Amino acid sequence: MKSVLSAKHFHNEEAAYAFVEARLWPQGPVCPHCGGVERISKMGGKSTRIGAYKCYQCRKPFTVKVGTIFESSHIPMRHWLQAIFLMASSKKGISSNQLHRTLGCTLKTAWFLSHRIREAMRSTDTSPMGGNGGVVEADETFFGRIDGMPKGKAAWAHKNVVLTLVERGGSARSFHIDGVRTGDILPIIRENLSREAQLMTDEANAYKVIADIEGLDHDSVKHSKDEYVRREGDKVISTNTVEGYYSVFKRGMKGTYQHCKEKHLHRYLNEFDFRYSNRVALGVNDTDRAERALKGVAGKRLTYRTTN
Repeated sequence: MKSVLSAKHFHNEEAAYAFVEARLWPQGPVCPHCGGVERISKMGGKSTRIGAYKCYQCRKPFTVKVGTIFESSHIPMRHWLQAIFLMASSKKGISSNQLHRTLGCTLKTAWFLSHRIREAMRSTDTSPMGGNGGVVEADETFFGRIDGMPKGKAAWAHKNVVLTLVERGGSARSFHIDGVRTGDILPIIRENLSREAQLMTDEANAYKVIADIEGLDHDSVKHSKDEYVRREGDKVISTNTVEGYYSVFKRGMKGTYQHCKEKHLHRYLNEFDFRYSNRVALGVNDTDRAERALKGVAGKRLTYRTTN
């Protein structure tokens, strides 16, 4: 049986460029400078870069890397594709240390590369969740430590707060928020939830207030009284789906990544949301998931400036 990683585009640079071009330019090359699609030809010559084209409308050369997370990168395209596949197929993520050993690059390069891929995984879908009466579960969890915040008396006062919305049988959206007050949660619910959705939460009072303000169909379970599932006819009231999301998230963050600065937390949330929203239960296998991540590279740049 042939391994997925034995595919030619993972080992041959020209095949890697052709693979990326076929997915980002399904109708043929598009000039990233002027948007032209006519009078474009592939450049030849012994010293010409692999995958180089020239637009004879604006007279500028380009490759498929321009205008994507690959731009200005000296990492071989085949290594980018290997890294995308590894990150997309590893349920709990793959560390920068592991990537640097696998790809044979420096740790700094692997770290930069993995953050760019997380940016490619960032969803641009802003459509409301829970349309047509779908069930959306909401919950918060606490992770890591806020920079410069000493450990206080409250169990989570020094920790980062993550709010996640999970649609049963659908996608997940996670947000790094300031706290668990109504004012912290309301804008997220308002912007991401359909008015037709069935909202299910734990007994936190903020959700009751939000449901009244927004006129939402809201049910809750009382975890403080060991209630985790309640049935009312055909309705199953529970937050077990979002709890399941958090179980994978925390195992990945603690077991694989181990440490995450507050300013980068939103990128790790992108990664776990992406894999959850493109999981096997929704008919998306590892190869399909990697290709969806690849299609997300366009129009996204992520640069890091260092100070002297």
